[in-house]
Amino acid sequence: MVDFSKLIAHTQGQDGKEDHLIDHLRDVAVMARSFAEKFNCGALAFWLGLLHDLGKINPLFQSYLKSMEENRSHPKAPHAIWGASFMYYLLWCKKQKDAWKEFALPIYGHHAGLQSHGLASQKFSQFLRDNPSKLQSMVSAWTELQQRFTPESPSFRIANDTRREMRVRMVFSALVDADYLATENHFEPQKADNRGKWPELSELWERFRQDQDKLLKKAEAKPSEVNRIRREVYNSCLDAAKSKPGVFKLTVPTGGGKTRSGLAFALQHAIQNKNDFCRIIVALPYTSIIDQTASEYSNILEKENECVLEHHSQMDVPDKKEEQDPKHLRYRLATENWDAPVIVTTTVQLFESLFSNKPGRARKLHNIARSVLILDEVQTLPPQLLKPTLGVLRDLVDHYGVSLVLSTATQPAFDNTPYLKPFQNIEAKEIVPSYAQHFKMLKRVDYEFRPESLDWSELGEEIENLNQVMVVLNTRKDALALIDAMGETPHIYHLSTLLCGRHRKDKLYEIRKRLDDSQPVRLISTQVVEAGVDLDFPVVYRALGPLDRIVQAAGRCNREWRDSKKLGQVVIFQPEEGGIPRGAYLIGKTEAQAMLQKYGPNELHNPEIFVEYFQRLFSDLNEKLDEKRIQDLRMDLNYPEASKRYRLIPNNTVPVVVNYQDALSILNEWERDTSRRNWRRLQPYVVNIYRWQIERFRDWLHPLQEDTLFQWVGKYHDVRGISNEAIDPADLIVSNE
Repeated sequence: MVDFSKLIAHTQGQDGKEDHLIDHLRDVAVMARSFAEKFNCGALAFWLGLLHDLGKINPLFQSYLKSMEENRSHPKAPHAIWGASFMYYLLWCKKQKDAWKEFALPIYGHHAGLQSHGLASQKFSQFLRDNPSKLQSMVSAWTELQQRFTPESPSFRIANDTRREMRVRMVFSALVDADYLATENHFEPQKADNRGKWPELSELWERFRQDQDKLLKKAEAKPSEVNRIRREVYNSCLDAAKSKPGVFKLTVPTGGGKTRSGLAFALQHAIQNKNDFCRIIVALPYTSIIDQTASEYSNILEKENECVLEHHSQMDVPDKKEEQDPKHLRYRLATENWDAPVIVTTTVQLFESLFSNKPGRARKLHNIARSVLILDEVQTLPPQLLKPTLGVLRDLVDHYGVSLVLSTATQPAFDNTPYLKPFQNIEAKEIVPSYAQHFKMLKRVDYEFRPESLDWSELGEEIENLNQVMVVLNTRKDALALIDAMGETPHIYHLSTLLCGRHRKDKLYEIRKRLDDSQPVRLISTQVVEAGVDLDFPVVYRALGPLDRIVQAAGRCNREWRDSKKLGQVVIFQPEEGGIPRGAYLIGKTEAQAMLQKYGPNELHNPEIFVEYFQRLFSDLNEKLDEKRIQDLRMDLNYPEASKRYRLIPNNTVPVVVNYQDALSILNEWERDTSRRNWRRLQPYVVNIYRWQIERFRDWLHPLQEDTLFQWVGKYHDVRGISNEAIDPADLIVSNE
């Protein structure tokens, strides 16, 4: 028998205490089971927890840990393959065939990431052939673990489709998070003591209700058509919240109170369904909207304690090595697990995590189960990834208790086209049945479509003669070209995600204040400001692009409808020297031009036009809606390749901390204490650059963690951010500049 009393799982903690292996296995198993019980995989997760570190019974691994404590060098002693190979032996070699994958893949990947089943099975077979004595040790250890803990035998139906792929991901997530939390409890128990002390969703609803009552009283003092429609939208959200979990559409015109009413629906929907839901997750396409939405939710919901997590950027911890030194472990433990009751994040963060095979990203996935998931500005999802994206969403709704809200003013008709099989035969309930009437009543702008092209100097002259105007262009290159063409024209502003989040907040505050004070503001931007950003210009120029982008840009015009007798002006134009992103964006622009010529610009006030527009777009893109064949990779359980191919932003990005306000002092705290709390505090001062740009900017980048986290030591410009050469990753969510 294996003598567990002498075996340890990690080096000593700060208090000098040992982390006994038997205790670690038990703690991880119990915690993983509690996480996975939300989706009926508790028994499976318990087995994974008991077996994940079985390889630490290896005398070489125990010697390795002792050497680390004594600062002596020692060869690495990989341990994850032990438990994985053992389950492969029990199930495959014992003729239970495919069942090994649910067990062995998560165990084998809990440090280095989920592998493809074909490659993993080869490694397991080789390990078992080469190490018969180790197999006997594992059999002995497992016999003792069974006697101590009597684990319940897992039961599940093997389905060779995407349901299986998602189940493996979810139990992998439960295992990784439990392992990280148990390890944190050993190394830094004082932090673990503070974890999980969040207010209940019912308490958050009470805070929301009190704030909403104050807002409604203020609105009653100033009756208007806008306030009346906002109240109707709010009441419709409360009515729809009583529905059973499923898929919902929240279709609201710009200025109709979608952000606040969507939160009301989510809170009440969770409560009305007897608290079956654990949290609310809001995913938005741009970091510029995250800043605004998280701030609004925090003002409503937070008192003395934080309960809204604003998650911009992912710190990717190197996962290739089974490192056990405390510094590496602290980096791992600082990755995000979305344990807060309200999460505000990007669609990039959400979906690239759902398709990632890396433990640091996958850690959070089990906390998506039994959540109300709001996809705001859902029309921005890249068409070339729609089939796998909708496939994952359908799995979450059907098998993980998620209620999905598709929120936008321009609904993309996912459930109304034959080209998107994952959403066929799904009932998407309209939260606001009278939305079409609201669009008609909230006509705030006049559209003008100019078929003739304008060069930069001509456009610049028009802009110079306007006191308050926003220009939205299709590429960053075009935006900078227009700024250059305007020369010394005063009061030029340019927003970009190459400014850190805190900097963008400050710039938006300045722009809004100037707008309110009737001072000159000439904002030139790409698409990053047009979806959800709370700006209110009297005049907006929008370069011809996809139809939904045009209408979203118009949402920044006459947003508050301060004068019900005066409409804003939206000019749709074609820049003579401008570029246009290729692929789906270019096809969308072509379809928009055809529909504007067919119906005229006034038809843009009719929300039903988007059913035809998106049907035409999806028809044009039919063969490219899963351009990377990711659904096939999911069926084949090829996790590394699916992770590699699924990219909302075509190139990998890395976080860079910039020198803005008190960023450096927070960075110093982070380096002293690499906790999730300090990483969260650092988020507003992070800008993402492409990984391929690291070499270009090497002289201005100070590495903080193995080419996965940097400090920007070059000039940080008040207008252009870290560099006017760098490409803005957020722009590429919807385009390829």
